[in-house]
Amino acid sequence: MAYGAVTALRDVDIEVRAGEVLALCGDNGAGKSSLVKILSGAQMPTSGTMRLEGEALRLRGPQEALKRGIATIYQDLAVAPRLSIWQNVFLGSELTRPPFGLLDKRRMAEMSRGFLARLAIDIADMDTPVERLSGGQRQAVAICRALRWEARVIIMDEPTAALGVRETAQVLDLIRRLHAEGRTVILVSHAMPDVVAVADRVVVLKAGRKIADRPVAGLSAADLAFLITQGAAPAPA
Repeated sequence: MAYGAVTALRDVDIEVRAGEVLALCGDNGAGKSSLVKILSGAQMPTSGTMRLEGEALRLRGPQEALKRGIATIYQDLAVAPRLSIWQNVFLGSELTRPPFGLLDKRRMAEMSRGFLARLAIDIADMDTPVERLSGGQRQAVAICRALRWEARVIIMDEPTAALGVRETAQVLDLIRRLHAEGRTVILVSHAMPDVVAVADRVVVLKAGRKIADRPVAGLSAADLAFLITQGAAPAPA
């Protein structure tokens, strides 16, 4: 991936396995954001090939990515804070009732409640504006939008950034529940304890190249930090 004379990604070969939680890590400027933009359809690569279940994939925008089952939840969540929970979940894909095409608010509220229940989030009133929810609950609403689109691959960009301890634990539990449903999660994070807590595998980028790809099992948060800075895990004591 190149931006004029600047090459953001070079020879990056990554396999994302169905149903796993893959962590994507690296310092600022490593190329994570460029890779996420390509995977989400926000940007087309200048070279290389992306495949989904063996089929060559050329995404021409985020909406096409959604139709192919790839949803991206960015750090700012892109929620409409003054709209209700159900309005956010169905934003851009509202359900209507025949014959006049009126909004089916009851059905959207019921389905939103069902999506939240799958994530073990109990909010009584689906008319609650999202701005009144906690950070963890807002993440849940954003995930529900991905479930609404029946996304098989969910990319989460720094989902615990700026969250407190309790809300971070809630978001990590949401990721575990997505994993339990068999969905593939790509977790972009600078929080090494979060990666150790939920990821199956970690890919590390540095200066636009992949420098590591290994299972998380057996690694500590300190090991991961060393891996990012040095390109290898510390030798056993």
